[in-house]
Amino acid sequence: MPRPRIPPARSLLVDGALWAVLAAATGYGFRDASAASSVVDLLLPLAVLAVAVPLSRGRPGASVLLVNGLCALGLADAASPANAQALSLAAVSCLLGVRVAQVRGPLLVLAACLAIDVTACAVLRVPPVWWFYALAVLPTALLPPWLAGRHWRGRRELVREGWRLARSLEERQHLVAERARLTERADIAADMHDSLGHTLSLVALRAGALELSPDLTDRDRADLAELRGTIADAVEHLRETVALLHEPRSSGTQTGTEAETAAGAGADGPPGKDTVEDLLGRAVASGVPVRWERQGMVPALPPLVERGMYRVVREALTNAVKHAPGGAVTVAIDHRATCTRVSVVNAPAAGRAGAPAPRPDGTRGRGLAGLQERVTMLGGTLRAGPHQGGFRVTAVLPHQAPPRRAARPAPSGPPAYGDADLDPAPQAAERLAAVRRAARRRSLAAFAAPVAAAAFFAPAALYLAWQLTTGVLPPSRFDQVRPGQSRVALTPLLPARAFPYAPDHARAAPRPPGCRCEFYRSGRDLLQEVDLYRLCWSGDTLVSKDTVAASAR
Repeated sequence: MPRPRIPPARSLLVDGALWAVLAAATGYGFRDASAASSVVDLLLPLAVLAVAVPLSRGRPGASVLLVNGLCALGLADAASPANAQALSLAAVSCLLGVRVAQVRGPLLVLAACLAIDVTACAVLRVPPVWWFYALAVLPTALLPPWLAGRHWRGRRELVREGWRLARSLEERQHLVAERARLTERADIAADMHDSLGHTLSLVALRAGALELSPDLTDRDRADLAELRGTIADAVEHLRETVALLHEPRSSGTQTGTEAETAAGAGADGPPGKDTVEDLLGRAVASGVPVRWERQGMVPALPPLVERGMYRVVREALTNAVKHAPGGAVTVAIDHRATCTRVSVVNAPAAGRAGAPAPRPDGTRGRGLAGLQERVTMLGGTLRAGPHQGGFRVTAVLPHQAPPRRAARPAPSGPPAYGDADLDPAPQAAERLAAVRRAARRRSLAAFAAPVAAAAFFAPAALYLAWQLTTGVLPPSRFDQVRPGQSRVALTPLLPARAFPYAPDHARAAPRPPGCRCEFYRSGRDLLQEVDLYRLCWSGDTLVSKDTVAASAR
């Protein structure tokens, strides 16, 4: 059998402080009581509270029923139904709202308490003031504190959920920053492959051309051959390094921000003022047989399009030098009204034809794949493939960037790291809105439930209070009443109506034969039993008057 969990010291202190406050209220009420029993009115409530207060942590409903039993026990008091346990009942009812999230269970507990109180009134056959106390005061001690506790719980949950969402957003921001860092790292790796690979290919081509110079010795040619092989190895090592650094992505899984970053700042377009003409000039100076032409009016191209065009020409030249060295290269740039078409065609080198040879791992390198990705981000199209024994790369770049693609709806489950379309902000906003809606519903219930209860109890309580206060005959007027006077003469002294709820012992008191008796309250106190004045009439003539004690002796 598992050992019971020992409450922490803070819980013991809080429970002890609450018990001390309720015990002080109980002692104050016991001191003011006129004929209170020390066992029933003091020791028993203190013992019950000592059980009910700690019980409210694990079983708050049972705690409410225990304290309500003390209130029901007070209904058996012949002097007054009111006691200090109404405050204790309000306290444990508030704890019920704070510590229980459900609604049905606490409402059943409150209904059971009301049923117990009404049953006690019916069994004990209490006077009307006791009924008023059971139907107005005790429900007030039960329902509003419970609603206040629920409202406090809702506010705490709202604050707790807000902090949880803040922590979640902070963690996701770290993930987004880390993903952006990895993306930038991959872009740098790709740019290094494209830029440095292009330059090294030109160096290797220049070294190959120098090998054919008739002025070199055999030793020089051997050194140049070794240099060319070293450059080829460096290019291969560069490709392998880029493959390790670059995270595979597809253009269909990027957000608009990533697309702009990759197509803009990360595109590594013309460095400084470098243009396509400068790029082609360097290739010709390195010995690449390049012929190029430009058609159409040269428009003011957006920077993204200009960088994309530069990237297409550079990647195609790099592939031509690498896979078909010595083959003629034709570059055609056609400027149209809404787009620019770039075409790079290289003839096959001696002993080679067709597309670039595949890698040993089955791939064709990162260059064309990265180029395809970047052109697609700009809203263009790229086609690359064999052409008349050589290879052709054709790109169509629109002059206007396409509108940002709408994000997909967020999935219902938790976000997976790496899903670039998933924005954590909408999910966090939805959860926070749900918590706020729940808090508003609690606030509405806290307002509507008392209104509904007041609509039920207030008319009955007001009617009872009206009857208790309008059937009052002050002692000074009672002293002016003399037997033998007519009703007409006594009309200015008597209330408009008699008190209709005289207790049984007052109605059973001996009366003059053949007379009809009426009862009047001697004071306006609603929660205390007061003596009754009895006036007995024979026709319209007052026969006798006497005072009936508030309770049967």
